[in-house]
Amino acid sequence: MIIYPAIDLKDGKCVRLYKGDMNKDTVYNDNPPAQAHEWARAGFSWLHIVDLDGAVQGAPANHHAVRDIINAVDIPVQLGGGIRTFGQIEHWLSEGVSRVILGTVAVRDPDLVKEACRAFPGQIAVGIDALAGIVMVDGWVGSGNIKATELVKHFEDAGVAAVIYTDIDRDGTGEGVNIVSTVALAQETSIPVIASGGVGGIEDIRLVREAESYGVEGVIVGKALYDGRLSPEDALKAAA
Repeated sequence: MIIYPAIDLKDGKCVRLYKGDMNKDTVYNDNPPAQAHEWARAGFSWLHIVDLDGAVQGAPANHHAVRDIINAVDIPVQLGGGIRTFGQIEHWLSEGVSRVILGTVAVRDPDLVKEACRAFPGQIAVGIDALAGIVMVDGWVGSGNIKATELVKHFEDAGVAAVIYTDIDRDGTGEGVNIVSTVALAQETSIPVIASGGVGGIEDIRLVREAESYGVEGVIVGKALYDGRLSPEDALKAAA
């Protein structure tokens, strides 16, 4: 199982939000590439980057910070937040991003996702961010008017590399990953699922690890690592 330490970017800084609220942010590092280097040095094999400003604005916003992160580490990076055109997908993959995450556009233009999968096999992930089971869009401020379990079916044979499933109500809370909803989604698709939102400690890593047989291949961890409730060493050991 892969653990993806999260680097969420707002105004060029590494922050964490509470339940996706842009007004409830905590700055953990004003040097994102240094944070990326720290996670890589700790032994993580992937990084998960979200351009929060981009997600809200509808176009990538933290260009320099993302480029600096890519240049700072040798491990693969997956990037999401405001990527909504074929040109933006192509741009970031050419810049060195290993996998692009498509969220809002997956709801509004699923054909673009399928086109991108054909053009860039293995490099396109779908981000499904849900509140009470309903997919949210535009940086989680609008409803996509579709259930997460329905949306995922649209991409079954598209060649999507992974589905990142975030429970918005748990995100940034440390209250525990919503393993029930995550497994329910994984059972609707053959695409590998990455759990996100609410990881509070080592027990959550073990819970996700136990769900691997259902198709849950990884977990994104943010606040628990930054607050020190979960050490990189313990997290990686539990995931092995």
